[in-house]
Amino acid sequence: MTDSERSGENMPVTKRGGGSAATRGRTTIADGVVEKIAGMAARDVVGVHAMGSGFSRTLGAVRDRVPGGGGGKAGVTRGVKAEVGEVQTALDLEIVVDYGVSIGDVAGAVRENVIVAVERMTGLEVVEVNIAVSDVKLPDEEEDEPESRLQ
Repeated sequence: MTDSERSGENMPVTKRGGGSAATRGRTTIADGVVEKIAGMAARDVVGVHAMGSGFSRTLGAVRDRVPGGGGGKAGVTRGVKAEVGEVQTALDLEIVVDYGVSIGDVAGAVRENVIVAVERMTGLEVVEVNIAVSDVKLPDEEEDEPESRLQ
């Protein structure tokens, strides 16, 4: 062993706390987080009357009225399904549009709003946003939500 090896001159120096904070650990984002963001962004678009099919909205309305029924999360994510990977996400949305609006324009605006919101808030790349229009809300139609029996 040489004198320089004994003194540690050629030994690599390990710095504590090296590198940026962004490289020290991993962040994971749950599907439900992306679903909430996408649901809020879709509802912000003019021409979107509701999210989800009539059946899911009816069940959700009943669940929302039952104490402890979990209405908060279910209401925001109704009609939204996300698949989240490490760096990408794909979304499926089911919407009800108002009568008289251009469905293509509304779907395009929903897609754009959802992509911008999800990418800005999560940093994930949105690879696709599939939109299914399940119904059109006519001006003279009553809401699908049943009346509450709870008092």
